[in-house]
Amino acid sequence: MTENSTQKPPIWFWIIAVIGLIWNGMGVNAYLQQAFNTESHRAMYTQEQLDIVANTPTWVTAAFAIAVFAGFFGFVFILLRKKLGYTLMLLSLLAVLIQMSYILINGYASSIGMTIMIIVFAIIFVLLARLFKQKGWLK
Repeated sequence: MTENSTQKPPIWFWIIAVIGLIWNGMGVNAYLQQAFNTESHRAMYTQEQLDIVANTPTWVTAAFAIAVFAGFFGFVFILLRKKLGYTLMLLSLLAVLIQMSYILINGYASSIGMTIMIIVFAIIFVLLARLFKQKGWLK
């Protein structure tokens, strides 16, 4: 056991973990609204956008689900200081890249800024989870 693994993580570890949990929780909410085709989901988009979502291949929708749920549970495990959190963050990033590649290639990004931000956040969260693991804050 290294010296770092017995140290408590600093406060910024907890702040980042909570921010990541909230961010991915918002993603879970977006996925569930889309999956259940809620009224609030339909109200946010034009009919053309809703048609695109309705005709999205199942594998892209599955990538969306994997991205947000793996990210959410990744941060749950990070808050529990478990190494599984890092693995789930890697899975989330892979799923984000698959989903966003499809969206970008097909020109479906209604907001290119948000699409890029999602990819950047996923990369940053993986890098931070790796740092947490290297520092010995995840067991």
